[in-house]
Amino acid sequence: MMLAQIVSPETAPEQVISLWDLTLKGGPLMIPIILSSFIAIYIFVERVLTIRRANQDQSAFMTSIKDLVQKGDVNGAKMLCSQFDSPVARMIEKGVSRIGSPLKNIEASIENTGKIEIFKLEKNLSILATVAGVAPMMGFLGTVMGMVTAFIAIAQEEGSVGPKLLANGIYEAMITTVAGLIVGIIAYLGYNYLITRVSKVVHRMEYSTIEFVDLLQEAK
Repeated sequence: MMLAQIVSPETAPEQVISLWDLTLKGGPLMIPIILSSFIAIYIFVERVLTIRRANQDQSAFMTSIKDLVQKGDVNGAKMLCSQFDSPVARMIEKGVSRIGSPLKNIEASIENTGKIEIFKLEKNLSILATVAGVAPMMGFLGTVMGMVTAFIAIAQEEGSVGPKLLANGIYEAMITTVAGLIVGIIAYLGYNYLITRVSKVVHRMEYSTIEFVDLLQEAK
């Protein structure tokens, strides 16, 4: 008995709180934060795959287009463009279909097609940026609401307030801030990464367009 009384206070197992328990303690605002994290992950993965397809090496394609245009095989150039699913191919296809028109009209057609392709590449990136900004704010809102609830509980407590009650109320309130910041940081990093990848694709589109227009000028 004496041994049990001496050992038990020091060897009592520490209470381990799982991630799921922490999530439940975060309150109702954890639901939109978690949902926004799923939305951010979906958009990031979907855009990465789309941009990767758009960023394929087009050097062999442009070489074939040059040969066909120099030979005057416009239909062959159109068919080649239709076989490639990329922004560059669609822009060049628009330019090929306008061969015979004034050069300014061809450039305008290619530019308009390029704007549409850039819009497609940037699809849903604004949502990802919104998640990056809103998730931390939802976290802070949850923390404020949790602190208010904790202080109400402390005010209603009769007698002296123990440090355990105060600590529990504070850490539960801070859970939403941690969750919101994690989601916001990940979404922000993902947004900037995708913007960088889109910029690379746009530069490649511009380079291919200039190359094609130069080809038409030489053919004249």
